Amino acid sequence: MPPAPLQIQLSSEDHEQLRTLLSRGVQPVRSIFRALVLVQLAQGVSAPQIARFVPVTPQAIRQIGHRFEQLGLDRALYDKQRPGAVPVLDDAQKQRIIAMVCSNPPAGRSRWTVRLIAEEAVKKRLVPRVGREAIRVLLRHHDLERYIANMDDVLAIYEKPYDPQEPVVCRDEKPITLHADVRPATAAEP
Repeated sequence: MPPAPLQIQLSSEDHEQLRTLLSRGVQPVRSIFRALVLVQLAQGVSAPQIARFVPVTPQAIRQIGHRFEQLGLDRALYDKQRPGAVPVLDDAQKQRIIAMVCSNPPAGRSRWTVRLIAEEAVKKRLVPRVGREAIRVLLRHHDLERYIANMDDVLAIYEKPYDPQEPVVCRDEKPITLHADVRPATAAEP
């Protein structure tokens, strides 16, 4: 036996809010579909009939109607705020990684790199696993003068005048296109 038709009662304020929502400019598609469903339910149209014209399943149409009856218009139109992704690093892990970066780099290394930080954090069991992007975001959100000073050292190397005895070879983790020349371009010679 099919479920009983769901008919909702919209107040004049609800009608006005739905009319405004449907006549405004750009809106989330999900909210527009829900508003159309509510208008049709208020007119006594059944869920299967609504589903023919609005790309929403009859079950979802009934859920929208029940949500309107129980929680009101805003909750029928819009989803609750979601908590988002679980943070990759907790506060204690962040502090341990920051402390490690503030210390000297491992033997044989002159400075910390994002890749080296990620590798050492796992090797020292500060975290079970961590990606370079999580480390990059962590470093960006902390004022790490030593890390920034090392970045300035690298940039200073690029600004040195050309020396054929000591050519600068760049091997960067992320290639970035420079938009301005620091020195005039020279023709290539064999």
